Amino acid sequence: MESFLFLIIALGGSALFGSVKIVNEKNEFLVERLGSYNKKLEPGLNFVVPFLDKIVYKDTIRDKILDVTPQSCITKDNVSISVDAVVYWRIVDMEKAYYKIENLELGMEKLVLTQIRSEIGKLELDETFVARTEINNILLRELDIATDPWGVKVLRVELKDITPSTAVQQAMEQQMTAERKKRAVILNSEGDRDSAINSAQGRAEAKLLEAESMKKAAILEAEAKKQQQLLQAQATAESLSIIMNQLNSDQGSEKALQFLLTQQYLDTSKTIGSSESSKVMFMNPTSIVSTLQGIGSIIDTEKNLH
Repeated sequence: MESFLFLIIALGGSALFGSVKIVNEKNEFLVERLGSYNKKLEPGLNFVVPFLDKIVYKDTIRDKILDVTPQSCITKDNVSISVDAVVYWRIVDMEKAYYKIENLELGMEKLVLTQIRSEIGKLELDETFVARTEINNILLRELDIATDPWGVKVLRVELKDITPSTAVQQAMEQQMTAERKKRAVILNSEGDRDSAINSAQGRAEAKLLEAESMKKAAILEAEAKKQQQLLQAQATAESLSIIMNQLNSDQGSEKALQFLLTQQYLDTSKTIGSSESSKVMFMNPTSIVSTLQGIGSIIDTEKNLH
């Protein structure tokens, strides 16, 4: 009798203990009663009916990471490449995630691979390297729509590596080397062209500056000669005026002037005779007297005018 009572107490305690379920934060449990879905246990303290309720599924509603292993894909231009990706996702409806698909993660992996192959097949090899962000956005949109019936929210899709085959990589390296050499030749030719243009422009500007300088120098020289001639003419006129005034005021200055002119004439003849370029000089003595008489007549005429 005591053993039976102890058994009853033990079974009751076990049933009571089994009816209490504690769910951790960010986790959810699905409960079935007699084989049918009954309810979902939220984080915290929960109670179930012993022997009737059964927890059939446990999972987290935190963000998850699905790492897709490298897969072979064929591009639009029939190049074989290896692509791997990582998908960030989260369960938003635990009931759908359990009852709508048998193996959620396997189904998502197969779906991701199918979408990757489909998008890579639409692009040529060169486009796959520059359109990675666009591919990520397309995959995110398509996967989010496809997994919605499973109670899943796809948060982000990232293509990690796009790796061509060894033969394709070697061909790409050769192409890049040729492109670099081509760009180097073009840059060198452009540099030579720019250098030649700059040199020609420099020579043209130098000649222009030289011509401008010579022009300015010629103008300054001409103006200087003109000013010199004007000053000489002015000095001569002033000298003649002084001489005329002196002749008018002093009667004896006429003979003095004749003497000075005669002396100057002789000095000039002497200078011409001593010049290195002069060899023989013929002089008519009567010409001196004629010259002096002519000067005297000019002086008399000027005096009569005054």
